[in-house]
Amino acid sequence: MDINGKTNHIEDYLITVRTGQWFGWTDSKNKIYANLIVHDGGAKPTEADCTNGLKALQDAWDLENDSYKSKRRAEYPSVADQLDDIYHNGIDGWKTTIKAVKDKHSKG
Repeated sequence: MDINGKTNHIEDYLITVRTGQWFGWTDSKNKIYANLIVHDGGAKPTEADCTNGLKALQDAWDLENDSYKSKRRAEYPSVADQLDDIYHNGIDGWKTTIKAVKDKHSKG
């Protein structure tokens, strides 16, 4: 994983396949598919499984962390601030605040 928590290596996928320390590397400094070994007697995933699995994890991360929804979520005022906005400015004032965020991060 990178510093933001996004998966970036087949090892990130492999830990989702089975529990425990079922895999390792013949060269721990060069963690590539060719150096992948299986310790538990189970089947070794194909290279395509690893590549596709990693891509699926990355796509899920992107959807959760880099989508318009996550960008909106990060910018919306807290619930307490939104309630305060409603109290002081009414529903129309609150809608104006929320609409500004929605317009900044549109669905597409």
